[in-house]
Amino acid sequence: MKADYLTYRRATSVSLLGLVIQTVLAVALLVYGVLAHDHAAVTACLAVALGVPIWLTLVIVFDQHRRERVEALEAERLAEAEGAGSSVFEGQAGDFRVAARRVQMLHRFAVPAVSLAIGAAMIGLGLWRLSQARDLLSPDRFGEPAQRGWAIAIGLSLAFVGFVFARYVSGMAKQKVWANLRAGSAAAVGAALLGLAMAVGQFIDIAGPDVVLRYLQVAFPIYMIAAGAEIFLNFVLDLYRPRKPGELPRPAFDSRFLGFAAAPDRIAKSISDAINYQLGFNVTSGWFYRLLSRSVLLLLLLGLGIIWALTALTVVQPHQRAIVLRFGRPIGKELGPGLHVKAPWPIDTVESPVLLRTDPRTGRRSVAGYTATGVRTIDLATPPPTAEGPILWTNEHAREEMYQLVQPSRAGAESSGRDAVAGLAMVAVEIPLQYAVSDVMLFDQLAAPELRDDLLRSVAQREIVRYFSGASLDDVIGGRKVEIAAELRKRIEAAFAEMNPGPDGKPRGAGVEILALGVMRPHPPQKVAANFERVVQAEQNRQAKIEAANADEIETLTRVVGSVDLANRIVAEIDALTALRDGRGGASPATSEQIRAQERKIQQLIETAGGRAAATIAEARAERWARHMRERGRAARYEGQLAAYEASPEVYKASLYFEALKEAFAKSRLYITSDAVADLKIRAELQDRQSGAAIFDPNVGKTPENQ
Repeated sequence: MKADYLTYRRATSVSLLGLVIQTVLAVALLVYGVLAHDHAAVTACLAVALGVPIWLTLVIVFDQHRRERVEALEAERLAEAEGAGSSVFEGQAGDFRVAARRVQMLHRFAVPAVSLAIGAAMIGLGLWRLSQARDLLSPDRFGEPAQRGWAIAIGLSLAFVGFVFARYVSGMAKQKVWANLRAGSAAAVGAALLGLAMAVGQFIDIAGPDVVLRYLQVAFPIYMIAAGAEIFLNFVLDLYRPRKPGELPRPAFDSRFLGFAAAPDRIAKSISDAINYQLGFNVTSGWFYRLLSRSVLLLLLLGLGIIWALTALTVVQPHQRAIVLRFGRPIGKELGPGLHVKAPWPIDTVESPVLLRTDPRTGRRSVAGYTATGVRTIDLATPPPTAEGPILWTNEHAREEMYQLVQPSRAGAESSGRDAVAGLAMVAVEIPLQYAVSDVMLFDQLAAPELRDDLLRSVAQREIVRYFSGASLDDVIGGRKVEIAAELRKRIEAAFAEMNPGPDGKPRGAGVEILALGVMRPHPPQKVAANFERVVQAEQNRQAKIEAANADEIETLTRVVGSVDLANRIVAEIDALTALRDGRGGASPATSEQIRAQERKIQQLIETAGGRAAATIAEARAERWARHMRERGRAARYEGQLAAYEASPEVYKASLYFEALKEAFAKSRLYITSDAVADLKIRAELQDRQSGAAIFDPNVGKTPENQ
């Protein structure tokens, strides 16, 4: 195609149309997203709005190309005019190409700057919206859009208009002079994909789970971040991509991935070329490929038909029940767990789990819109703690304390006296009730959807007040919480069974099943918690002293008799001995033989015990026998001495005399000399001259002079 000014004017007109369509789509998404409080729609609005500067840039670029062609045409006409070859115009011909220089400046600086700005905006806004969307993924915090019909209408309109316009623009972009229109077709098809995702999410939400709607809040920001990253990647790669002389650079905001979606025929051509290249021959020219290409529409329709027929099958999970809705209205058919067959979508749909809402004027039922057959929790007393850190009686850890009136402690009642006026005590306790709907129809007839939990809570709280009015503080705070929870569950189940009277006036039950009921974290009011803790501490100290005394008792008895059981047995036998001696119990006094037998029995028990008492008895017995045998030996020795004296008194006396001398001179030196020596001189020294020498050797102590 010839690149004249008419060609570029058409491209400018198409770019202006794209600018208007992109702006209208962004405004429509913004209005819907704000009014319906749809987080994903607002994110999609930002992504679509960032396509507006792309179209605006294309308008400016193509308009400058149009001006450059007009300028070139005028230059050619001027060159052909008479006198064009004069030196006046010959030297200044380049000064008239102002539009051409503007085109070069646009492609060199303006278009890359706009690309980087769009990429940075995509990444920045995507990260911002992603940080907000992560907190909304939880089903408890997810708010379903209020205008489902508008969401589907806007999503489908966005998909249709965006894709049709993108196909039209991508067809024009096949011409070399309009190649930059591919960036606009990519922006249009991006808007179409976002709208299609919104519509598909709404359809899936109608059919069952809301998981797609919840994750679209995260998917759209991720798409923006990926698109911005692709722009920066394209910018870097374009710096190193070689170009032919006169070839216009491709804008960095021209998405290659979205370009494939705008022109799917390019994908098929690329795949066929790749197959031909890999196999080495032209596969696409074969009869099978041509037959398959001619029947692809039929095969696609057949696949869609099979998928549509599969919507007649539905599976209900084991913990769920479901209701079949025909064209949005219940037909009274409740499905249990398992595989079921129904009419295909959109004739029949299955809601599981569901709550029904009955119109009092028409009697028609519709889906209330929130979970029924899942596990639901009702706080019947103090709500669970919300404070961070340790949860103590003395610190504030709940939003609002709800107190139950109970009977005072038994210890306090006993200490107050018999004539004291009976009082009441307050205690805060957490009582969570978890239930599931067992009969959807009965639960639907119980009350309005927004009043059912309140009604169940009121009935359960009535039974709780009745029970706690007769319970004591010791039972609630003590170790009977499991028994209390079981009794409360039994009473609440009976109360629920008396609800929901039928046409005959007989109760049909609330249609719910209590799964669990707990009595947790009971505690006195915060103002008196410190005093209550002091009472508890005193009780604990008292119990500690009792346990210490019991430990001392066990240690003492074990040390004395070996074991506590044997000590108790010995004490019982001693009491029996005392009774025998005193004749208590109305019996006649026992004989001495019976008393001695009981004493021997006690003594035998003590001896066999193995404790300190048995050891003391054994030591005393050993001492007694040692002393007895010692005295007996002395008596026997005396008898022997008396017999020796009577046999020979003089000899006995002499032996005693010599024994006495022996004992007297046992530690003294004794010299025995002859009485024949007339002049006896004894020379004694206090120290031996030679250690170990014989003192009776006549040569000891003599020198050679006096020998």
